[in-house]
Amino acid sequence: MVLTAKSILADRRFRALLAAGLTLLGIAAMGGIAWAAQPQPWEIGMQPPATPIKDRIEALHDELLVIISLITLFVLGLLLYVIVKFNHRRHPVPTRTSHNPVVEILWTVIPVLILVLIAIPSFKLMYYMDAVPQADMTIKVTGHQWYWSYAYPDQGGFEINSNIIPDDQLKPGQKRLLDVDNPLVIPVNTTIRVQVTGTDVIHSWFVPSFGVQEYAVIGRLNEAWMRVEHEGMYYGECNQICGINHAFMPISVKVVSPDAFQQWAAEAKKSAENGGAAATVVAVNGAAPEAPDRN
Repeated sequence: MVLTAKSILADRRFRALLAAGLTLLGIAAMGGIAWAAQPQPWEIGMQPPATPIKDRIEALHDELLVIISLITLFVLGLLLYVIVKFNHRRHPVPTRTSHNPVVEILWTVIPVLILVLIAIPSFKLMYYMDAVPQADMTIKVTGHQWYWSYAYPDQGGFEINSNIIPDDQLKPGQKRLLDVDNPLVIPVNTTIRVQVTGTDVIHSWFVPSFGVQEYAVIGRLNEAWMRVEHEGMYYGECNQICGINHAFMPISVKVVSPDAFQQWAAEAKKSAENGGAAATVVAVNGAAPEAPDRN
């Protein structure tokens, strides 16, 4: 069979279009995977926002992406211009120009203006994140080696300890290295003050979908806030290297309706008053149980 030049060209075009289509499908698929409130294989982009803070973080991220893209295209254009206009064929004898005051002023002033342009929304976002509004409830987060405890001081004064579920105890649907025996339970659409501290070394309470990351430092009470807008399960992890079991103190947050939260809080308070299992619910003033040994 003799292939003409026209048929070869058409075949090449078909292959190019097919490759481009598969590439776009792959990008779309991986982009869809990223829209989940937990880490995903081959994840691209950030986890979907669940709070106003994370909404603003993503908005600033998108603005900076536009700015850096324009800068990259501008620099690429300058490089191409120099390559074409000032190559050795067109200029066999190089110029001896060593200074250009206008260019030097421009490449100093323009980056400063760009940094000021970036700084203004950055400072506004930092203030928005740090200024805790009038809170509807408070949660105290304490980091231990290697688990978290959550206290509800204005919900009856009880505390829960949150430990990772070992691999051999996982149930169908539970996530390895992410699910815990007692997740943090909070109501949806509620402004929550989060107070974070530690008992031993520095930990970090970080939930990507919330846009909240606060260090747990012994002897210090750090503060953040969140208002989760969607019910569901959200996951995070300690991202401060805190010892041998650093990878085994995940954060699980269960966001429920206000009525479901009040029902859960009443049951948790009753369990604490009745001396319920220490690993599940303990009194705020009581001694926290020892973390399980995972060595």
